[in-house]
Amino acid sequence: MTTRIRQLWNERKAWVIVVVLLASGALLGAVRYTNRTPSFPTLVVTRGDFIDSLQFRGEVKALKSLTIVAPAEAGDFQIVKLAGDGTPVKQGDVVVEFDKTRTEQDLAQFKSALKSAQAEIDQVRAKAHLTEEEGLTAVMKARYDVEKAKLDASKQEVVSRIEGAEAKLKVADEEQKLHELEEKLKADRASSQATIQSKIQAKEKAAYDVQRSELALTKMTLRAPLAGMISLVQVWRGDGESPFKPGDRAWAGAPIADLPDVSTLRISARVEETERGRLALQQIVTVHLDAIADREFSGRIEKISTIATADFSGGWPFPRNFDLSIALDQGDARLKPGMTAQLSVVVDKVPNALTIPVQASFQKSGQTVAYVWEGTKFHERVIEVGRRSGDRILVVRGPPTRRPCRPGRPDGKGVISADEAECHCVGSGANCVCCRGRRARDHKPDH
Repeated sequence: MTTRIRQLWNERKAWVIVVVLLASGALLGAVRYTNRTPSFPTLVVTRGDFIDSLQFRGEVKALKSLTIVAPAEAGDFQIVKLAGDGTPVKQGDVVVEFDKTRTEQDLAQFKSALKSAQAEIDQVRAKAHLTEEEGLTAVMKARYDVEKAKLDASKQEVVSRIEGAEAKLKVADEEQKLHELEEKLKADRASSQATIQSKIQAKEKAAYDVQRSELALTKMTLRAPLAGMISLVQVWRGDGESPFKPGDRAWAGAPIADLPDVSTLRISARVEETERGRLALQQIVTVHLDAIADREFSGRIEKISTIATADFSGGWPFPRNFDLSIALDQGDARLKPGMTAQLSVVVDKVPNALTIPVQASFQKSGQTVAYVWEGTKFHERVIEVGRRSGDRILVVRGPPTRRPCRPGRPDGKGVISADEAECHCVGSGANCVCCRGRRARDHKPDH
């Protein structure tokens, strides 16, 4: 018998080993399959504080700000120097400087015109003086001639009647000449005065041009009226909105830069009516500035408008919402108007709550469901959502305890898991795996 067994063993030794190995492999595979983990990423849902918060966007604004504009006397000139956006400046520092070449040339021309006008005035006055002297001389001679003619006419008693008549006529002629010369003298005086006045006006215009050019020259360099941080203004031009830069041309009165008072910086935001009712003055606000990502700021609600206004940036139909002003508790040298921020206000906290990511819940047949990993596959479970805050939702009734579940469907679109969740049974009757000691007759299973 023993010999027979040994003979069979020797003959079929290889087959026996193969069978044993196959059986071991099958057993091991079954165990591993039973205890396998999901191939998709999962997360374990635990109880903790549910933070109900409101989140909205805001912008840094200054309550007080000085705008530096191109002077009206500057004309259309090229910018040769401009302080960079966000540059801290002290009072008196140069902010913008324009090209002075054209203004200096105009000033030289106006000064030359002023000198020419003064020279013309002197010339006209000298000519008027000479003309008046000539006129006075002619009048004096005419008066002498009149007196001489009268003297000759007085001799008519001793001369013939004809000569007496001629003497009278000569007196009349001389008097007429005197009158003409006196009128001419008056006319010359008036003409000279008018010419001198016109030259004086030309001189005054030239002097005004010189003064205006000198003033414009002083305004070619604009300085900071107070200490602060430069914030270049976005201006609309042919290629869109952009700040000025060296080499650009600015028109008269064009806004160049703002110099805000950093002590008056606030976060301005707009909130909807549903959010307005949950906010109150002095509520703490967490501020994350997009441009200062390495720091978190805190602040308090300083002002909430009582009347809703139209938000024309929201598109048609324009929504009506409320203005919100937030005062920061901390300062930073990098803060400047125009920065955008993400704001968060905690309005409620629910302790020992079960929360899951929003992407872990789905709507199906009018119910909210999640997918729970149990055994070797995912199972669909109905959950009851209490409220939502940001990317988290508060689950009132959720998946079974310690069951990993995916934030999505089993087709590869998501996963969550549950820990200490409300009982949501798997199995039936006494086989319910999560009744936590309750009798099956007191409990209706889901499956």
